[in-house]
Amino acid sequence: MPIIVEPLNQATYQDQQDLQKIYRDAPEWLFAPFAGDLQLIEGCLLDGSLIAGRFNDRLLGAARLQQHQDVWHLSHLCVRKITRRRGVAERLVSEAQKMASQSGATLRLLAPAGHLEAQALAAKLKVPLDELPT
Repeated sequence: MPIIVEPLNQATYQDQQDLQKIYRDAPEWLFAPFAGDLQLIEGCLLDGSLIAGRFNDRLLGAARLQQHQDVWHLSHLCVRKITRRRGVAERLVSEAQKMASQSGATLRLLAPAGHLEAQALAAKLKVPLDELPT
């Protein structure tokens, strides 16, 4: 069964639990400008910018997808620690690229400057990276 990427506009109780598990092990730098995982989750659910990767009715990864006219930014990408290195992040990025392209926009990853993980992911997936100041 494939990983289904979907916008997460309304989160069930189980979705909320899964999102907290996804972001529990995330590094502190990932949450900026939010004050932590709960504020990130609530803020993105409120403004409709959260996308998630679902497998067997459980969320394995999530990211913030901000849609602007010509450029969409994908940020705050995180995958549950026990599920990492299985293609979930690649699937989220790939689907976000497809969604942006269908809307006539380009996708760019957004991360604080100097973070090697974001640079490596951008290079691997051939997605431009916009860096935020640290």
